[in-house]
Order: sequence, then C-alpha cells, then structure tokens
Amino acid sequence: MRATTPTLIILCALPLAPAMADGGIYSFTDEHGTVHYSNVPDDSRYRLLIAGTSPSTGAPDMKVLLQRSQAYMPIIKHAAQANRLDPALVRAVIVAESACDPEAISKRGARGLMQLMPETARQYGVRNAFDPEQNIHAGSRYLRELSDRYQNDLQLVLAAYNAGPAAVDSRGRHVPQFRETLDYVPKVLRIYRRLVEMTSVG
Repeated sequence: MRATTPTLIILCALPLAPAMADGGIYSFTDEHGTVHYSNVPDDSRYRLLIAGTSPSTGAPDMKVLLQRSQAYMPIIKHAAQANRLDPALVRAVIVAESACDPEAISKRGARGLMQLMPETARQYGVRNAFDPEQNIHAGSRYLRELSDRYQNDLQLVLAAYNAGPAAVDSRGRHVPQFRETLDYVPKVLRIYRRLVEMTSVG
C-alpha cells in the first residue's frame, strides 16, 4: 500500500459550551496540512464530521465495554502516540471490532482486539495476534497507513479497515455498499463520539 506524507491527527478535547454541546465532532485541515478535531467548533474553518445525537437513556452494554477497554489504555495511548492517532479512535475500533476480547476470532479469521487478518498481522510482524500489545500496535499502524492513504477521511479509513482498501479504491474512493461495512462505519463513529464526549466532561 502506498502512503502519502504523514499528517498529524489532533483531537481538541475542550470543555463543552452549552450553546455548542450538540455531541457532534467537527474537523478542519489547517495551512500546514494538520487535521484538527473538536466537539467545540470555535473556529470558522470547522465543518461537521460526525453529527451528534440525543443522549441514550440506557446503554449498559456499551458502558461495560468502555469500562473493559480501560484495561488496555496504557497500550492504546502508546500505540496512538507512536502513530499520530487519537487514542479515542483506536479505542473505538477495539470496542467495535472485538468487544475488547483479546481472544476474539471472526468467521473470516480476523484475530484479537483489533481483529487483524492473518496477512495484515504478517505485514506488521505480529507473532501472536492474541497478544494485546502486538495487536494494538499493529492495528494502529494499519490505521495510520489508511489515514495517510485517504487523507484522514475517517469514513473511508474505517471502511477500508473493515472491507479492505481495494474495496474502497475500486469504488472511486467511496464507502462500499456492503451491509457489514455500512453498519460498521457509523458504529465506530458513534463510539468515537461518545469517547470524545467523555473526555470533554471528564
């Protein structure tokens, strides 16, 4: 896979202002090519990336998963920093991919927390895909590569993570209309938004 010039992804986790606390995530790319993310669009260049939703009255399963993912935060933070990613994005992928089960195996053979396919694991030198540290670091490297490939377009990055970059590229760099992918992309974005909100009020 070809990688373009690396671009830093920054999450501006600012306190929620009442007039702007809509739960959405906004982004813009500055003159240096740096992508900024925030749930508080305090710059006129921000454009809505992920729409907000009304707070859920009861999502115990998600709360449990987010609590479970806390056990991997030291690894997540290290891998995210090494690959210039937002830790919340890596964490959201883990929650969506494996429900934080390090021994998860999909029907297609994807393994571990970030559900690495065997060829992806080999590409990044993973010896044991069930080892959380190896899995998260490899999955984060893959996310970084996809972020460079698709200029930090999160929808395309996540679609490629799920369906493969060939599926995205063969459709003119659009999200492929696979049911699993169409469900997966908004699912990760919802988890990501929730993690951003938790960071902002925490």
